[in-house]
Amino acid sequence: MKKQHQPSLLQVLGLGTAILLVAGNMIGSGVFKKITPMSAELLDESLILWAWVIAGLITMLGAFSFASLATTTKEAGGQFQYFKNVFGGFFGFIYGWSFFTVISTASIASIAYVFAESLVNLFHIPSILETYSSYSIGGVIFPFQNASVKLVALSTLLFLTLFNIRGVQGGGWLSNIVTGAKILGILLLIALGLTYSGGTSVASTPVHILSSEQTGNILRVSAFFTAMLGAFWAYDGWVNITNMASEFKDPTKNIPRAIIIGTLLTMFLYILVNYAYLQVLTPADFAKLRSQDGSIAAVEVARITMGPIGITVISTLIMISTFGATQASTMSAARVYYQMSKEGYFFKPFSKVHTHYRTPYISLVGQMIWASLLIISGTFDQLTDMLIFAAFIFYALGAIAVIRLKQAGKLTLTFGYPFVPLLFLACCAVIVINAVYTRPLESLTGLGLIMLGIPFYFYFRSRGEFLNH
Repeated sequence: MKKQHQPSLLQVLGLGTAILLVAGNMIGSGVFKKITPMSAELLDESLILWAWVIAGLITMLGAFSFASLATTTKEAGGQFQYFKNVFGGFFGFIYGWSFFTVISTASIASIAYVFAESLVNLFHIPSILETYSSYSIGGVIFPFQNASVKLVALSTLLFLTLFNIRGVQGGGWLSNIVTGAKILGILLLIALGLTYSGGTSVASTPVHILSSEQTGNILRVSAFFTAMLGAFWAYDGWVNITNMASEFKDPTKNIPRAIIIGTLLTMFLYILVNYAYLQVLTPADFAKLRSQDGSIAAVEVARITMGPIGITVISTLIMISTFGATQASTMSAARVYYQMSKEGYFFKPFSKVHTHYRTPYISLVGQMIWASLLIISGTFDQLTDMLIFAAFIFYALGAIAVIRLKQAGKLTLTFGYPFVPLLFLACCAVIVINAVYTRPLESLTGLGLIMLGIPFYFYFRSRGEFLNH
């Protein structure tokens, strides 16, 4: 039986949109709040800044490595495509499975939830279904807890899914506007911090500072790497642009450029804004904020520098930022499942393209449904603890892919080869090992979720629809 011709995705997006999408995927809630747990870990201004710098440099090593891989294909799917082409279908599928079950959808659910929290708090939306908040499924899942926030988060995902179904150009346009607003807001925070000359006013809470003699050098180094996990959460998302390769003009040139420029821009903003934070509050002050429910570092800095109006301004900025990150992730991530399905590695309906809007509408809807279930269950909090661990396993695989392709003579454009991919690989190994050491339960659970994909791989393979093995 002859296969019915399917419409393809539109190749309409340019370099400017690609750069802003990289930044938009990266700039979410982390830049406004991660200095708090990092300060609690390190309690040292220079170490905090070094954590941001080193995490940024490691991220740049990854950006250069994946920019090389982005020159090898014009197809959508990003890391699924690279791993499938270099290591075979099994590794491509395991990445795609992990991306759908944990890496992408849990991230989307988490950011949408933070956006909903910001909106509910800013507009004082009343709580609903409080009578049922104690109802649980197995004593673990509380579907009606924080029902107002969950309802806003679910509505946001529904809106963004429908918006992105109606065309990739509209999605790119929305991402550009929101990312521009985010960058302007961060520049405002930088200006406020650098020009501030007054005193601090954080409520007094005792903070016990351990000296290096008390903690030991090994634990001190481990604390530094643990603090960097917070920075990596804020930096994460730089590779997502590769998922949409088939919708960009001249993707083998524009995607690598966008990854490098967008990541550099974001790194520059992150380091500057955290330096600005530390001109207003000390690390001990930020550590105190951790014990105050609902306190966000950027909001506290704005309150001190701008007064009560600052709280509203920065709360609005966080709301815009998390909305924009949810939009960028929603748009880019769905292309991975689309490409997997197109090549026989995922459920067949996910490969459908809307005949009028030319978007992967089933993939977008499927992603929304799974992310919504994570929001209702509240399990995304646990899953996001596993995100960085899982992501860096696959980042390491990307570095190996660069080395393997170069040795086979199949990669013409490389950045700093062999030092960049080798150094990135070493950094990934250290981060993964430290994550297992400091957070064994989350790391091993994340590994278990990845391994759950193995029976699904054999199920899809048994259907005999793989385009290549």
